[in-house]
Amino acid sequence: MATSMQALLVKDGQLHTGQWPTPRPGPGELLVAVKAAGINRADLLQRQGHYPPPEGASPLLGLEVAGLVQQLGEGVTDWKVGDRVFGLLPGGGYAHYALLHSQLAMRIPEELDFSQAAALPEVFLTAWQALVWLARLQAGEQVLIHAGASGVGTAAIQLARALGATPWVTASAGKHPLCRELGAGLCIDYKTEDFAERVAQESGGRGVDVILDFIGAGYWQQNLQSLALDGRLVLLAFLGGTRTETNLAPLLRKRISVFGSTLRSRPLAYQAALTKDLAAFLLPRLKSGELQPVLHRVYPWQEAASAHQEMEQNATAGKLVLAFS
Repeated sequence: MATSMQALLVKDGQLHTGQWPTPRPGPGELLVAVKAAGINRADLLQRQGHYPPPEGASPLLGLEVAGLVQQLGEGVTDWKVGDRVFGLLPGGGYAHYALLHSQLAMRIPEELDFSQAAALPEVFLTAWQALVWLARLQAGEQVLIHAGASGVGTAAIQLARALGATPWVTASAGKHPLCRELGAGLCIDYKTEDFAERVAQESGGRGVDVILDFIGAGYWQQNLQSLALDGRLVLLAFLGGTRTETNLAPLLRKRISVFGSTLRSRPLAYQAALTKDLAAFLLPRLKSGELQPVLHRVYPWQEAASAHQEMEQNATAGKLVLAFS
């Protein structure tokens, strides 16, 4: 194994190719020969200096990979060299080799290629945590998913449907066909419609049971208006800001629960339990085709800067992935 590898490095907020020390697997870790890496908004923020990696994590970008097990760390007995794996990591995915903890690794179904597998971990784990672990979404309930055509949005639509719930989404009109194809029962054009008014109309004034939100302040009051009695609001990002003046009365009157959550900073034990729980639900449904990765585009890894630029333009529907030769 060479002591250095090709990787994507950040200098002055820009990505460029270069050499980086090849990591060595520690206890419980897998060294993975990366074949594909998913792109996330967290990567853009880290590149810009706004989202530092957790203590002890690789400073390289990249939170999810798919590839082949190259080496086993001490104590690893449930994987072998050559296994096809995908999973979540705290950093380091934008490189030809990356460290993936064995408890966060999932086996790639034979029906999927590496690019498809790399599109899964971050978005499905985030959606599963939000819908199941936090909001406790139940069969027969209705969930409103903002940014329905985003990576997490497309995963959440599919998971909600598979759980027996009815997913509604907000998305620009051009992305409605994809959302409907994935199972969205109602698509609201956030550019031309007031989603709170539309939810009230379509629900007969009842509202929805769960909302997944990435906007924050910009949607806060409309979210409260759109929730039903005992509704649950899960905040996953603040693309619309963090400060707002609001009427708090609906929180008490409707008995609303509000959850804020991140995943990257969670302890390993939490992430491992979440991965195990999701894998039991996800993997058989990937094999059957009930659930699927949603790929917008696969870029050669050397064109990562162009991929980041496309994500910044908010024109994607599904995941962007980097392919490593």
